[in-house]
Amino acid sequence: MSCRSQVVAMEVEGQESLDRLSGAVKVFSDLESWACSESAMGLSVGQMESEIVARSREAMRLLLQEWIDRKAQEPVLSSGQAVSVPDEGGNVVLLTHRLRRPRQQRTTVGDVEVKRTGYGYPGGTSVYPLDERVQLPEGIYSYPLQEHLVRAAVRGPFAEALRTVEEYTGEKVPKRSLETILERAAEDMEGFYAERKVAPPQETSSIVVATADCKGVPMIAADRPKNASAPESDGESGKTGVKRMAVVTATYTVAPRPRKPEEVWESLFRDPKRPRAAPAVAAPDARPEGKRVWASLSEGKDAVLEEMAAEVERRDPERTKTRVALTDGERALQTRVLRHLPGVLLILDLMHALDKLWKAAQILIPKEPEQRHAWVRRQSLQVLKGKVSEVVRGMRQSVTKRSLAGKARKELLQAASYLYKNRKHMAYHDYLAQGLPIASGAVEGACKNLVRDRMERSGMRWSLRQAEAMLRLRAVYLSDDFDEYWTFHITREQARLHPEGSWAVANIVD
Repeated sequence: MSCRSQVVAMEVEGQESLDRLSGAVKVFSDLESWACSESAMGLSVGQMESEIVARSREAMRLLLQEWIDRKAQEPVLSSGQAVSVPDEGGNVVLLTHRLRRPRQQRTTVGDVEVKRTGYGYPGGTSVYPLDERVQLPEGIYSYPLQEHLVRAAVRGPFAEALRTVEEYTGEKVPKRSLETILERAAEDMEGFYAERKVAPPQETSSIVVATADCKGVPMIAADRPKNASAPESDGESGKTGVKRMAVVTATYTVAPRPRKPEEVWESLFRDPKRPRAAPAVAAPDARPEGKRVWASLSEGKDAVLEEMAAEVERRDPERTKTRVALTDGERALQTRVLRHLPGVLLILDLMHALDKLWKAAQILIPKEPEQRHAWVRRQSLQVLKGKVSEVVRGMRQSVTKRSLAGKARKELLQAASYLYKNRKHMAYHDYLAQGLPIASGAVEGACKNLVRDRMERSGMRWSLRQAEAMLRLRAVYLSDDFDEYWTFHITREQARLHPEGSWAVANIVD
């Protein structure tokens, strides 16, 4: 139905209804007249689109304002009734004073005013039923506007997010307000995942994968590690103690994908100029299912790993699936993972093993890139076939044969020791035969997408509160849970603002 048809229909219902919408109707009518004007006909289609969006925003704002005014006029009390609240002793107190307290709301279509009727008594808290009835948020920014701000902020820098939202809505929001919105928006993440229903185990694949790693976040001076040698510090930035370590986890289910070591080896070192050979038997699809990523700076490793373990339990409550944990070779992290997930099959991420081979090759063959590449290819195939001890023996023999000393000797022996200590978690030939994953691409991707791509851009420094909020919201966003989470957050915030039983309508007895 067109605007003009709606106007005619409302005239039948009565002039009062028409008056309520007259402001919005006039704006639409003026917009229609302008669209047929000579100046509008001279625009390009892109310019016309932009003008229509900008000019129609005022009509949308008026419609929203008129709807709010209607809601404000709905009666809360009938004759002989009053609003009551419980006092500290549990007694019923009648609120005898009525007051008018308008409240501003900044929305995606402009600013509106909520004309509220309040009920109170001297020295007591006032109650505004309209706030609960229309679900006003805690601050002055509407939930849709907050959602736009949060989505934009988790994608890119604050300045860019604020500029994008201003271009889309016309609302200019201060950076400090955005920071407050982010902190509030992140409050309900733990409750969301604790209550969220996951797919029934019989509808998901037979392997549950948990991965964990650590990634440094650059901090402002006040929130940097107090002791530069503490585990929280990180040398990635080139400045000792500038970063704090965030614990990053990813959990998902996946179908078995049996492969041979040669297949993986070929995929790792395939010549891009050569066409990929078709496998004799097509491998089944083994995409991660329901991947959830999470990271935290303030919770500590054990708390994050405990939540990771809880997520595994939610996906495999009967313990009928194969449980796999992929980590790097840090012994402390492996010990924590095994403590939280007893009986899990711990696998050293293949990429970390290959990283040690590349470092060894740089020491042994520093000047011949082709020979260095060929050496890594040979050793990688041995590792994939389960011959880790042979590779380690060769590396240690090279120290003696080449008479290495100083830094080169130390680093080569450290690489060999890393592989040797983790050899029991490197039975890749067996893992591949069972169709298990051997590389923690999910958590490596989480470290990159969740932390580095958003929080390690040039010049960025974070407070602990802001970093924690960003990590939580970005984890929800990258887990494809944001839409569901935002609805949950609104429900939770409304419950905090208006607890059940905080006020009621009581009949007045003379």
